[in-house]
Amino acid sequence: MKALRYYGSEDIRLEVIPDPSPREGEVKIKIAWNGICGSDMHSWHAPLQGVSPSMTQPHPTTNEKLPVTMGHEFSGTVVEVGRGVDTSRIPLGAHVVVEPLLTCMKPTCHPCSMGMRNLCPLVTFIGIGGCGGGLAEYICVSQHLVYTLPPNVPLDVGALIEPLAVAWHAAKRSKLKAGDSVLILGGGPIGLLTLRVVKALGASWVGLSEPVSTRREHALKHGASAVFDPTSATADVVADVKNATGGRGADVVFDCAGVQRTLDTAFQAVKPRGMIVNVAVWVTRPELDIASMITKEVVLTSTLCYDREYPEVLEAVAQGKFDGLEDIITRRIGFSDFIEKGIKAMLYEQDKQVKILVSPDLN
Repeated sequence: MKALRYYGSEDIRLEVIPDPSPREGEVKIKIAWNGICGSDMHSWHAPLQGVSPSMTQPHPTTNEKLPVTMGHEFSGTVVEVGRGVDTSRIPLGAHVVVEPLLTCMKPTCHPCSMGMRNLCPLVTFIGIGGCGGGLAEYICVSQHLVYTLPPNVPLDVGALIEPLAVAWHAAKRSKLKAGDSVLILGGGPIGLLTLRVVKALGASWVGLSEPVSTRREHALKHGASAVFDPTSATADVVADVKNATGGRGADVVFDCAGVQRTLDTAFQAVKPRGMIVNVAVWVTRPELDIASMITKEVVLTSTLCYDREYPEVLEAVAQGKFDGLEDIITRRIGFSDFIEKGIKAMLYEQDKQVKILVSPDLN
């Protein structure tokens, strides 16, 4: 089968590798779509520290070295099942998605044993640490990571369930209440999906700050109360947020950009005793405004992906709470275009692209 294989910085190769066969308890999936994630763009520059293996050092959870097949945001169709699979839950022909989180699951691991698998010190993901990936024609996955899509959800939208779960987990961590005001910093895929989640959970006012005009337009289309261009000479995001919230500031601020400017804005725009949630992956070490934390008694927390929250997310999707998600898909490509029209487009054409999906059936 064809697969996109990650060898290291700026070294991704389209190769032919053996088709996988399902072992006991595994499901074989024919991949339909795989989304390009921010972590894929980080990996283009360098392997993800602690999450990716190297050419010489295997990842301790998967015991695999580079190269690995890429892709962790994917959907597909069940084409074969191994012995012991519960086919009443996952029948042949089912359209499915996969929660790609992989952890050690050792009884001595406190996070794993306490239901916080995403915080396992040996955490990794299918498509990053090994165990196959969504940027291949087929993958075999443990049935415990496989979830059937609601009948009203097409496979392309299915590839958005993984980043939607990231946003869902972030909203849960924020302790958001119906009627709260929210500021989202960054209008990439995670920022836009966080917008959809907080709206679904009853946020009364949601502002989104994003320098790229097309992404601001997407935010308005998906229910933002207001959008801000932080690069405009006349913009004052903090003042605008306070004006919209009766002078208080936002109840909750989500930083989905991960740069110093957005973190500073978060501290200034959040209300006293408000909540700031860092969702972004940082590539630099930020400075923290401890004085603002003290004088406003701000709570700063962070999130890391999700843990077995797909059932909640899929139930909400089935209830129609996230209709129209396909609007953020801005391009569909095949494997041969992955680098030029995929990775590089997401890096250098942010004025045109929001979410790019890849399919083995194109090209």
